[in-house]
Amino acid sequence: MKTPAGLVTVALSAATLLAGTFLLVSGTRGQNASFESSAGQLDLQTFASGLVNPWGLAFFPDGRLLVTERPGRMRIVSAEGQLSPPLKNVPEVWASSQGGLLDVVTDNNFAQNRTIFFCYAERSGGGGRTAVARAKLNDGAGKLDETKVIFRQEGPLSSGNHYGCRIAQGSDGNLFVTLGDHYSARNEAQSLANHIGKVIRIAPDGSAPPDNPFVGRDGAKPEIWSLGHRNQQGLAINPANGELWEFEHGPRGGDEVNFIVKGRNYGWPVIGFGVDYSGAKIHEATARGGMEQPAKYWVPSISPSGATFYTGKLFPKWNGSLFAGALSGRMLVRLTVSGHAVTGEERLLQNLHERIRDVRQGPDGALWLLTDNSAGRILRVTPAGK
Repeated sequence: MKTPAGLVTVALSAATLLAGTFLLVSGTRGQNASFESSAGQLDLQTFASGLVNPWGLAFFPDGRLLVTERPGRMRIVSAEGQLSPPLKNVPEVWASSQGGLLDVVTDNNFAQNRTIFFCYAERSGGGGRTAVARAKLNDGAGKLDETKVIFRQEGPLSSGNHYGCRIAQGSDGNLFVTLGDHYSARNEAQSLANHIGKVIRIAPDGSAPPDNPFVGRDGAKPEIWSLGHRNQQGLAINPANGELWEFEHGPRGGDEVNFIVKGRNYGWPVIGFGVDYSGAKIHEATARGGMEQPAKYWVPSISPSGATFYTGKLFPKWNGSLFAGALSGRMLVRLTVSGHAVTGEERLLQNLHERIRDVRQGPDGALWLLTDNSAGRILRVTPAGK
């Protein structure tokens, strides 16, 4: 994919970058800056701007993008970086605190069926819950058709926090979805009787596949794939082997990267490596029999968000790396993975000073990022000169 028209390159010295004196102007298209990395110098371009707290990013086969804005809007972004008007027929969302319109993915067979899946915070009584919907994109008419909610989270409602809400589709078409613990209901993450603090696996129609681990077990929700999670905002399937990896926020410290295995318990809030926001103790210990240890954890927290495995050709040195955005950490994180272990970490774009909400690999092999601001942007990261 060629550099979009209108993007201007600004040459920066390493000293300027290290000093952090160059800041991209949020919402201004045409900015370009350079950053150092283990793969050489990186060019970062503002591809599109003017978004309000963008949350999820997906690509169409023709190179256009689909982006969600947390207040409840979904837009198409042209190959030139132009934003469409908000698509019609998006369900009403509860855009309060951390809630709103969140992740979106295109179906594996999107070119044939025009189907997308998205998740959002839905108002229910006096609180909110995570809902997953399916729709067909009618971009010629600027709308969604046949929009249908296929899943609703069951359990204590949220007052506005910890919805989770990342989606990853397996090669079999089934959907993995992260469902947060709603903050105040954290103990329910250990219960199989609800969807609080779980990763679920559902078919495209919202039903539970028969080979899910708790199907047929009395008192257990059949959609559950794994339990014991807090607020999972990153989810990625490794294209090399189909394995599922998850990123979740701890409280003060204890953010985790987890290799997700069918039916396993990941410990929240019984075990962990953080403390409550007040400084009070939360966990019984850092380990316990029958509960999984994270592949990596962070103390202090970086608030990891959207994630992807890199398989493109622009960064051959990074092939197989696992990337995640960081919110409070304000950076892009690259992890090296060997088997089910995280063996290294590289912190990128720290001088950008931006909350990175999502990261995706584009069809062009570039890394595409969303910045979580009221004047949010889509950024494109490539090797220098590409």
